[in-house]
Amino acid sequence: MSGLISPAIASPFSFQLIVQKSSQSNQLKELLRLGREYVDAKDYNNAIAVYEKAAIIDEKNPRIFSGIGFLYAKKGNYRQAVKAYQQAVTLDSDNAEFYYALGFSLANISDNANAASAYYYAIQLAPKVAKNYIGLGVVLLRQNDYEGAAQAYKRVIALDPRNQEAFNIMGSSLIQQKQIDEAIKYLDNAVKRFPNNSDLRLLFATALLEKGEVEQAFKELKITEKLAPGVVKIQLKIGRLLEQQDVFDHALKTYKRITYLYPSSTEARAGVGRMQLATEDYLGAVITYRELIGMLPETPEPYYYLGIAYKERKRKTEAKKALKQARQLYKKQDNTKGVEQVDKLLEEL
Repeated sequence: MSGLISPAIASPFSFQLIVQKSSQSNQLKELLRLGREYVDAKDYNNAIAVYEKAAIIDEKNPRIFSGIGFLYAKKGNYRQAVKAYQQAVTLDSDNAEFYYALGFSLANISDNANAASAYYYAIQLAPKVAKNYIGLGVVLLRQNDYEGAAQAYKRVIALDPRNQEAFNIMGSSLIQQKQIDEAIKYLDNAVKRFPNNSDLRLLFATALLEKGEVEQAFKELKITEKLAPGVVKIQLKIGRLLEQQDVFDHALKTYKRITYLYPSSTEARAGVGRMQLATEDYLGAVITYRELIGMLPETPEPYYYLGIAYKERKRKTEAKKALKQARQLYKKQDNTKGVEQVDKLLEEL
């Protein structure tokens, strides 16, 4: 076994070390076996605890740290995942999978610059693996490096011409760069290649609306709704798209339809409230934000917008009460910007 001293040259001291290491080896095997059982049972807390004990015994095993990182990521604790994957790449700097996982975890805590570095290392070690370029493209887009993102996705498409995600983010990059004519041409081709991809059709509709081709955009939105009639995420995206393009009546209908079909969707209800404020239906907004406060009593935004609705209805006492509650919750979250917004409105009252 690796790390044992040859019995032929063992001193009494080294023989004792062999027995100790053998015992540790058995303990390590048992911990790894138990850890796998916890993972299979999706008991990630106990799995992490077991693997961390294993890491103390075998502190130079990068795969144990990688496993810990994986489990923290499964739990959504990406900061701890970053620490574990950093240890893994320190111990094995030639493993592209570890760098990819590190990049993914860093991206999830919005450390985009370091995430990009991790993805670059993964690409150097595994230049023909498409997901490394996809990860890099995402974080470059976040940093507004549209040219770099476009290059990354061109590489993905060269490696994997059927990779729909690459077409999706490439189209998004063109829209964000305001290259609308090129985006329309690109996305028109993409939806013909992947006619059942609702995300691509949403992007195509976005580009068409940016161009002012409203009728064609609505045709694409109708197709998207048929492709994913029961998918709340898609319906919310449609509502957001219509809202961003100031098509408030259609956005309001979309959000109301979602709240009817999915009454627990707080995001859709918030959308209804925003549209009511935008169309000066302040009474409707008061009712909506009261309902939303009942669903999200510890969230400051519904109180803030309720305060705005009351203010517009000249009901200053109710407006101040709602805004003070919003301020208290913003302060609890250490949200300085939110507190400043509330203070500005309170001064106006």
